[in-house]
Amino acid sequence: MAQNFQLVVIGGGAAGFFAAINYALLQPTHQVVIIEKTNRVLDKVRISGGGRCNVTHACFVPRELVKHYPRGERELLSAFSRFQPADTMAWFAERSVDLKIEADGRMFPTSDNSQTIVDCLYQAALQAGIKVWYKYAVEQLQPTESGQWQVKMTQNTHLLADKVFFATGSSQSAWQILQQLGHNIEKPVPSLFTFRLNDPLLSDLAGLSVPFVQIKLADSKLQSMGALLVTHWGLSGPAVLRLSAWGALVLHERHYQTTIFVNWTGSYDTVDSCYDALSDLRQDEDYKRKQTANTPQFSIPLRLWKRLMGEFSALQWAALSNKQLLQIAQRLVAYPLQMVGKGVFKDEFVTCGGISLKEVDFKTMQSKHFSNIYFGGECLNIDAITGGFNFQAAWTTAWIAAQAMAAT
Repeated sequence: MAQNFQLVVIGGGAAGFFAAINYALLQPTHQVVIIEKTNRVLDKVRISGGGRCNVTHACFVPRELVKHYPRGERELLSAFSRFQPADTMAWFAERSVDLKIEADGRMFPTSDNSQTIVDCLYQAALQAGIKVWYKYAVEQLQPTESGQWQVKMTQNTHLLADKVFFATGSSQSAWQILQQLGHNIEKPVPSLFTFRLNDPLLSDLAGLSVPFVQIKLADSKLQSMGALLVTHWGLSGPAVLRLSAWGALVLHERHYQTTIFVNWTGSYDTVDSCYDALSDLRQDEDYKRKQTANTPQFSIPLRLWKRLMGEFSALQWAALSNKQLLQIAQRLVAYPLQMVGKGVFKDEFVTCGGISLKEVDFKTMQSKHFSNIYFGGECLNIDAITGGFNFQAAWTTAWIAAQAMAAT
């Protein structure tokens, strides 16, 4: 006879634990089990943020917070009005885990150790009486006449669940189960990655950073801005990661081989406006007798500036013709670089794709196709840029689901 649980959580990650704990707090007499197919739980929590765990981000206005999500912005607006980073801070503080805000807005435990968050979640689950089953993989879900769900797993094990919460991350096997039930899955593709380039402009410049640039993707309206880092293989940094996130689908369609245009000035939007600024420089008494190569502008590092000046490096500013000045302005505002592939971003791998958001009720996180199946975290077609935003989406969707599951 199959064992009966009020709630079966599929996936032992951040969203799975958060939903299970918050549900059990509201329904302390109910039986809850977390099913994890590996022999470890909360692995992504453990490795995130370089082992410090970037729990969330110090952005406390929902309308501003949603701007960090290429997919899920509209749906998360109402969700964040119910549970946002301030609520995440309070939740962990209630369990004696304080978070600190760093200069860039990222938030970490004051211990600077991700194990603090892992231990907090795991102990909270144990105290709530939640069971954790390791090395069980869910293979099939079947509805029963009573309105429950039969959960078929490996090792010839079956469970009966009043409610099921999917928190499987980017799991192909879990998505296949949902597809068999009739759910639509948006194709998963990488969403947060660096750019592989092969251009002589950047050769031997690895480690060099530019504080503020604008990057545009050729033949599209996609663009981003921010700091840029030159690496051994190409480009990284916030500007690149943002463009990779918002351009994930387009870049995938182009097989990561396309042209990007870098505005090294970061501030002049047109060639003409940059030309005017350089023209003023050409007439400036402090600059006109100096060589272009030795007078970097726009916070561009000297080594990169010399490369950009190229054949004009030995010329004084005053010696530049209007045509030459225009050529320099064009290089600075829209320098073409060929992307030849993608890299990865540290230890983190984020995908877009997953359960279609049109098929989920974001007031409850319940499936619109079936009763008593709920979703949270990265199994949904939600993704964000780096900085704690993906974790916040996990906490929020799991909390909303827990409230709804416990109320019915």
